[in-house]
Amino acid sequence: MTFELALRAPELTGAGHGRDDTANHRLAVVGLTASYGRSPAITEVSLSLESRSVTAFIGPSGCGKSTLLRTFNRLHEVTPGARVTGAVRLDGIDLYDPRVDPVTVRRRIGMVFQRPNPFPTLSIRDNVLAGIRLQYRRLRPSGADELVEAMLTAVGLWDEVKDCLGRPGISLSGGQQQRLCIARVIAVAPDVILMDEPCSSLDPVSTAAIEELMVNLGRDYTVVVVTHNLQQAARVSRKTAFFTVAGAGEPGRLVEYGDTAGLFSAPSKAQTADYLAGRFG
Repeated sequence: MTFELALRAPELTGAGHGRDDTANHRLAVVGLTASYGRSPAITEVSLSLESRSVTAFIGPSGCGKSTLLRTFNRLHEVTPGARVTGAVRLDGIDLYDPRVDPVTVRRRIGMVFQRPNPFPTLSIRDNVLAGIRLQYRRLRPSGADELVEAMLTAVGLWDEVKDCLGRPGISLSGGQQQRLCIARVIAVAPDVILMDEPCSSLDPVSTAAIEELMVNLGRDYTVVVVTHNLQQAARVSRKTAFFTVAGAGEPGRLVEYGDTAGLFSAPSKAQTADYLAGRFG
């Protein structure tokens, strides 16, 4: 059964597959534990992410933020020995239901990685269209041109590359490559965009451009960004989730989740206050 059929299938609206209680929360995690072999990387996470909003995941290295992010589009499971228990629900559908196609999940939930990864053998134009073609969707030449212009305009790249669309995508600067990768993601019209430290390898000017883009994308998409940059989280997100670990070898846990402004100005947990004050991490 395809994911699109699963969204309409009556058997997926009963116990265990019902829609989340809060209709405004497009993506929800319920009691999720993600492990590598017998070692959990993050455990017992439950939270609901707002639609058309940017949510930031913050916390020290090794607390499972990126692992959690990868469970949302079932990339975690491609690692040998990786396991997930609990539920990840998109519009109320459990993405780990055996009838749900993981390939379709990854189309609905796009991923932007830490380092820009344009396809090295493809031109700028063909990088934008790569996701469409991988889905065996055909476009008229004029339709493809319109899509390329629209996507590159959306990420603020069109004016910079419109006269050199045939050049390899890897010929661009790091910041331009990352925006190209974001254009490739949004070209397939996802519902959710995941970003795993998308600015960590970029210079300050490129970082500012990506941050502005994240804010703009949050008006139309559910965006989740993992970042170690607390100032960045404060600038771009509406809500923030803080994760940490109790000690070496312990799994990551969700400590606090709420509106970014409130969490940064008046955290409710001492661990959050200590992390934001730089006392650890």
